[in-house]
Formats: sequence, C-alpha cells, structure tokens
Amino acid sequence: MSEANKAQVRRVIEEVYNRGDLAAVDTLTASDLVIHAASREIRGRDGAKQYVAALRAAFPDIRFVIDDQIAEGDMVVTRWTARGTHAGPFESVPATGRQIRLTGTDVDRIVDGRIAECWAEADELGLMRQLGVEKT
Repeated sequence: MSEANKAQVRRVIEEVYNRGDLAAVDTLTASDLVIHAASREIRGRDGAKQYVAALRAAFPDIRFVIDDQIAEGDMVVTRWTARGTHAGPFESVPATGRQIRLTGTDVDRIVDGRIAECWAEADELGLMRQLGVEKT
C-alpha cells in the first residue's frame, strides 16, 4: 500500500505540477480535496486546478523534483525542490525574469487511491526574497 501511495503522489507532481495536466486532478485526487498551505487553504478539485494554473502562469517552466519520500499507512511525506523562471505575475509581484529555487515538504493523506488531504510547507519567504520582495 505504501508504495502505491508514493506512486500516486509522484503522479500528481509529474502530471499536474510539471506537465500542467489539470484534467489529471480529477482522477488523482478526491472530490473533497483539502490542501492546507501556510498562506491559504485550498478546497476541492477546482481550487487545486486554479492554484496550479496560477503557479504555472507565473512560472511556466517550473519543474518539481522529489528529493525524498517516506510512506506509512495512508500518509506520504514528500520533500521536494522546484526550479523555474518568474515569467508572469505571482501574488501581486510582476514578472522579474529571475530564476527561482523553492523547497518544501508535503504530507499527503491517501483515501481509496486518491489524495484527499495535503499539508504543504514551502519556503515562501525564501521565494519572495529571490523575487526581490521580502514578505513579513
């Protein structure tokens, strides 16, 4: 079960975040998906699609790489690094053309083979500093 759950998370990272296949959200996540992020809570598949679309509009070449993954029971912990170019507005910051490197850790809960809940931590302050903005 743990290996299948890790594979499910890897599919979301590759298909949704790296390729931008928003339709894959419907098959890989639960309809009542909740993403608990430090700066916001994202609810439902449509909320997830809107978030990913905005992220990819700001960083169209963004690429997530899995650094580590650990699974136990219905939970998967993934430590990742993302790199990309800031080519569009992101959280009211106009495009800077700067290369970014963002690190983070997600804890996903899998229910019936789909991601149902995610607790996401990312170095948002580090990202804003790379964009030339300090967020307090």
